[in-house]
Amino acid sequence: MEGDNNKTAKNEVLEWIKSILLAVVIAVLIKTFIFNTTYVLGNSMYPTLHERDRLFANKIPLYFSGPKRGEIVVLKAPDATNKDYIKRVIAIGGDTVSIIDGKVYLNGQLLEEDYIEEGAYTHVYDQNYWQVPEGYVFVLGDNREEGASKDSRYFGCVPVDSIKGITTFRYYPFNHRFGKIE
Repeated sequence: MEGDNNKTAKNEVLEWIKSILLAVVIAVLIKTFIFNTTYVLGNSMYPTLHERDRLFANKIPLYFSGPKRGEIVVLKAPDATNKDYIKRVIAIGGDTVSIIDGKVYLNGQLLEEDYIEEGAYTHVYDQNYWQVPEGYVFVLGDNREEGASKDSRYFGCVPVDSIKGITTFRYYPFNHRFGKIE
């Protein structure tokens, strides 16, 4: 009888270990290939995103189609190692971007930007025209105040393979615009 109890206890411990290991493997696979979580540090995406907002970054679209214009992405910072930026894709490979009198033009047409504050002025640094190469994107922060966002105006177009995920859902905090990010 006592031997059976020891065997049952060992089997139960082994089952727990197997379950925990399986859960860890599944979590690593999900984090590596499907989605990740991130949080906003700074105000470069204001008014769309706020400091300390927590977001899901979906990786699946990157395997099939890449980012689209208007999507908010998490990318490896081109000017700093071990740092990520959250920015909006303005243009994709083959597009042209120009900033004239504080307005953004995509392929020669004024870009309708209902996600920035009304009357916002988009400042430029060294240049005001970009031709986006294939395999690259042009990104901007939604906060267009001078110096508020390090983005493609500062470091140029970024390679699509530097994008870590597309943010589509805010899961925290609950007090403002919870849910789908537009």
